[in-house]
Amino acid sequence: MLPSRSVSRVFLIRHTRVDVAPGVCYGQTDVPLASTFADEAATALSLMPWRPSEIWTSPASRCTRLAERFGASNIRVDPRLLELDFGEWENRAWESFRSPRSEAWALDPMRVRPPGGETGAELHARVGGVRDEILSRIAADESGALRIAIITHAGVIRSWLAHASGRGLMDFFGEPVPHGSPLAAA
Repeated sequence: MLPSRSVSRVFLIRHTRVDVAPGVCYGQTDVPLASTFADEAATALSLMPWRPSEIWTSPASRCTRLAERFGASNIRVDPRLLELDFGEWENRAWESFRSPRSEAWALDPMRVRPPGGETGAELHARVGGVRDEILSRIAADESGALRIAIITHAGVIRSWLAHASGRGLMDFFGEPVPHGSPLAAA
């Protein structure tokens, strides 16, 4: 279950909706935003309980554009916040690459690598690293003024929540992560 808004000093925000046909695997592909971006960004801003002093964002334009809307003076672009790299499957309809390899990945995405991509375990490791760094910054902030918004992707958010709960990423694999909705992070 995803956490709700609270007095947390770190919030995770999935990018707003994208203009991609249903059923397309876009992972790390830089895809355009939906025409509803301005409204969705305004809603995301309105749901935040505070204005962030720092924003950490994936380098994908669907994330950096939302980060810019938040207006923080300190935006950090970090590639560890990118979605899972689906390699050769990127920007293709899921149905177009059905094969024994894709079936093996669907059964064990933590250990099976899409061709030219990364495993779920690799995603989970890089998210763990950036999470540790961000939480260390929060812990070192004696003033209590540091407030961080992280604008990223569903897979990264699921991984963060798995780390926070001490459970495995697969426990969160099918968990819905709404676009543009801030979630308090642990």
